[in-house]
Amino acid sequence: MKNRSLRLIDANFNRVKEGLRVCEDILRFIYDDARLTRSFKELRHDCSKIILKFPVPYRVLVKMREARKDVGKNSLISEKKKPNWNDVLASNMKRAQEGLRVLEEASKIIARGASRRFQSLRFSLYELEKRVLKKF
Repeated sequence: MKNRSLRLIDANFNRVKEGLRVCEDILRFIYDDARLTRSFKELRHDCSKIILKFPVPYRVLVKMREARKDVGKNSLISEKKKPNWNDVLASNMKRAQEGLRVLEEASKIIARGASRRFQSLRFSLYELEKRVLKKF
C-alpha cells in the first residue's frame, strides 16, 4: 500500500508542477506579464520545497513511478471547441489546484506536516486564479 501511496504523491506532484509551469510560460511568453509569471514561479518552487522536505526522498517517489502501467494514462478528454490561451491557462490552474488537493489529503496519511502547507498553496492558487481571470 505504501508504494501505491507514493505513486499517488509522485503523480500529483508532477501534475501540480506541470500545470503551474504551463501557466507560468503562458503568462511569460504569450501575455508578457512579469508579475504574474513570478507569482506562478514562486508557487511552483514552494511546492518543490515541500516535497524536498518530505519524509520520503524524491528519488524514492520517482522509483515508485510506473507510467507504463498507469491504468488512466490513455483516457482522453476531447475538446468541444478549439481552445485559446485563456482556456489553456484556466484549465492548467484547475489541474494544479486539483493536484494540490490530492497532495493535501494524501499528506495526512504519509507526511502530516505537509498537509497544511499544500492547503496553503492551494488557497494561494485560488487567489492567484482570481487575479489572472480578472486581468485576462
